[in-house]
Amino acid sequence: MSSLPSHNKDPSRIRKQLSDSCPASSTATTKSLRHERLSRLGSSGSSDVSNDTSTNHAESYFLRRENRLSARKKAEEEIANNDYKKMYEKALATNQRLKSRLETSKQELTMIQDQLERAQGGQNECGANVLEAEKKIKAELKTENQRLKDENGALIRVITKLSK
Repeated sequence: MSSLPSHNKDPSRIRKQLSDSCPASSTATTKSLRHERLSRLGSSGSSDVSNDTSTNHAESYFLRRENRLSARKKAEEEIANNDYKKMYEKALATNQRLKSRLETSKQELTMIQDQLERAQGGQNECGANVLEAEKKIKAELKTENQRLKDENGALIRVITKLSK
């Protein structure tokens, strides 16, 4: 490797190569690097300017870092918002489905209640018919019972006359 700087290499690599190749001339290389940085910025001047450039590099680094972080946060928020939107839409669809099921259940309940009332009303009519039939049967049984009692009494009298 040559110790001469090339234009397509990173300045930090150039600095490292120059300082590794010639430790005695590190001061000269540092000054040439500063001059190179200053010429890139379009300024010429003292060591205060070199401090400003290093500050500018640090500031630009932190600005780029903040921009990347804010972009990442925005992307995460968009993903989160999309997730919330999807969850909201899913919950809304579930609610609609449950509302329709509730409505059909209510309709079925009213139909069943109507059928129950009709059946009870029919039972009342049937019950009234059964009650009347039972009353008739009861009256017939009472008359039959009375006839049997009378017959029994007559038979007792006949037996007592015969036994005397």
